Amino acid sequence: MAYLSDIEIAQAAEMKPITEIAKTAGVDEKYLEQYGKYKAKVDYALLRESERKNGKLVLVTAITPTPAGEGKTTTTIGLADGMRRIGKNCAVALREPSLGPVFGIKGGAAGGGYAQVVPMEDINLHFTGDFHAIGAANNLLAAMLDNHIYQGNRLNIDPRRITWKRCVDMNDRQLRFVTDGLGGRINGVPREDGYDITVASEIMAVFCLASSITDLKERLSRIVVAYTYDEKPVTAGDLGAVGAMAALLKDALKPNLVQTLEGTPAFVHGGPFANIAHGCNSVIATKMAIRLADYAITEAGFGADLGAEKFLDIKCRMAGLTPSAVVVVATVRALKMHGGVAKTELGAENLEALGAGLPNLLRHVSNMKNVYHLPCVVAVNRFPTDTDAEIELVIAKCKELGVNVVLSTVWADGGAGGTALAEEVVRLCEEENGFSYSYELEGGIEDKIRTIVTRVYGGAGVAFAPAAKKEIARLSDLGFGNLPVCMAKTQYSFSDDATKLGAPEGFTVTVRNVKVSAGAGFVVALTGDIMTMPGLPKVPAAERIDVDENGKISGLF
Repeated sequence: MAYLSDIEIAQAAEMKPITEIAKTAGVDEKYLEQYGKYKAKVDYALLRESERKNGKLVLVTAITPTPAGEGKTTTTIGLADGMRRIGKNCAVALREPSLGPVFGIKGGAAGGGYAQVVPMEDINLHFTGDFHAIGAANNLLAAMLDNHIYQGNRLNIDPRRITWKRCVDMNDRQLRFVTDGLGGRINGVPREDGYDITVASEIMAVFCLASSITDLKERLSRIVVAYTYDEKPVTAGDLGAVGAMAALLKDALKPNLVQTLEGTPAFVHGGPFANIAHGCNSVIATKMAIRLADYAITEAGFGADLGAEKFLDIKCRMAGLTPSAVVVVATVRALKMHGGVAKTELGAENLEALGAGLPNLLRHVSNMKNVYHLPCVVAVNRFPTDTDAEIELVIAKCKELGVNVVLSTVWADGGAGGTALAEEVVRLCEEENGFSYSYELEGGIEDKIRTIVTRVYGGAGVAFAPAAKKEIARLSDLGFGNLPVCMAKTQYSFSDDATKLGAPEGFTVTVRNVKVSAGAGFVVALTGDIMTMPGLPKVPAAERIDVDENGKISGLF
């Protein structure tokens, strides 16, 4: 049987005008700014002026990712459609895709099968220009910083202690380390420099955590870009860059409204990676979804040790959000990979390998229940090759933790394949929960990192490199010791070693350095060989993407 590709399914869909979707979402026309027929921005003034009571917030997360795939975004969208099918007022809040993975590994990130947000091509390529605005604001700050030094360096900035990088929303390893300002005095001050991918920029984190234009400007002003010769931090506010940066970001800050294939309102806004940033869509979009709908379904990037931990410990803490339930997505295929089965052998029943891989799922589920104290359900994306015995084993092991398992077929069946999951989520949302964070802010930076590693990852401890210890001491002296911690770690393992699958124990995480994101309001801990500028794979997805003479795009999976 031949299956349609994601892009073929999306292009065959008959979308509703965005004005109709806005009406479904309860967005008055005065707040709507249309970008063509099927996309719009919603003015954040709606949050100030709406008196509607907030709805329930549901987080969708997943097991540790594998090449077999888990389908977290697909499940998020299918669950929202399933909610509407059982008569619930629901909206979805998602991140915007980065062009880096779109042209690199993924070839698109707007869901899959019959659980997608559309217009799929627009969302994956440029969308409403948010990422371009974020990149422009980032690079304006970089230009003003270098210009300040060139024009006399009134702030006494040490060019060797510049921490701010330029950015571009593309996987381009060639730009990780560059030397610029060459070619004589009129071309600037020569120095070592580098680029981050836009989604790893602190501007992206600030953008996604800001609750208003005023909050955005305050956060921008606190961004530390360099240090002086006498070790004092220099901020964007010191450089006088804040007003111009905010002007570039003011329209981008308005959440984007699109729709699922089944016409569910979808707010798609912001997109920090979860392995090198905090991995959640914007606070403003999430708050808009819970203000307008009785149930808002959102996701956090990669496995629950990364995306969910940062969603709960950073985003919910800063925004004052309390989730009502958590969905942990898994596939039998991925769990068998965690149990040691090669990707080519995943179609055959293998209860032994599944049993060996299940501790990965169980640790994530236990964290949601026992660390964060949130009601939880496991959603298993069922593949045709999954056997009843394999499904029964997953159900039995989760039941031992007091967690139900619901089978999901949203990729093939859309919202109809998510109604059972929707019913369970509605039930969980009515339960009392004692939501708590995995650590308190009062502990020092080292203590918080150690708590995350031992309590969430299941590790034995942390080794701090000399450079990390020195920077932690300096940041603590500067008053940043009480900030939350954002771990930059491989997404492929609970540990900092991508080859340690399943639920490893007894491991030590090595923190090689730390840096402050003072505008975002957290300290980043860099572990392993994690990069803030990814590279393209040997065969990038870009090689399959094309457009015909009628403007029809192909190859976006």
